[in-house]
Amino acid sequence: ALCQTGDREMMSQFEFLFSLYSLLLGLSMVELLSGLGKTVKARLHVDEEAKAGYRVGWLTPLLGLFVMLDLLSFWGAAWAVRDIIAVSGGWMMGTMLFASAYYLAAHLVFPESIPKNGDLDPHYFHVRRIVLGMLFVLLLVQLTFYLSHPDLSARLVNPTALILTAVLVALMTAAFFVKSKAMNIAVLCALIVRYAAVYLI
Repeated sequence: ALCQTGDREMMSQFEFLFSLYSLLLGLSMVELLSGLGKTVKARLHVDEEAKAGYRVGWLTPLLGLFVMLDLLSFWGAAWAVRDIIAVSGGWMMGTMLFASAYYLAAHLVFPESIPKNGDLDPHYFHVRRIVLGMLFVLLLVQLTFYLSHPDLSARLVNPTALILTAVLVALMTAAFFVKSKAMNIAVLCALIVRYAAVYLI
């Protein structure tokens, strides 16, 4: 009976903190979908004569899709740490900062207003290092946290997890530095495929 009571209390603490975490991550998802919807709507409302020269490009939508998939991974990661969560000032502050950083990254993916020519590529190159840099820092925070707990570190110290993590780090680093549009598209597609493979396997 005592064990069951402790489990219920533990889960209630997880649910309490997860409500804040899921709220901010949910708003991050809304930011991405809102930006994508705004872009599609702008494309649909362009005059037929202007559509020939109106191009949204692939870079910003692909970045938005990658951020969305990356966001889902952190949403799922919250479940992995449910057994060690405790309601405290430190946990609440850490949860707020972590999820708020994600919201800021998601907010930056799409521009506030769509350029008249519809070209979002300049915006992508303007914000990509900020967005990818924030996601990279969040990844390092997650990995450090996992390695600091024996029960969680086992999730990382296995060949499959090490390979997938190495691929993610390598591709994010490449996306941070490559300059050509073609290379950026290729790296973003590889990042998306990597996450799709993880979710579907």
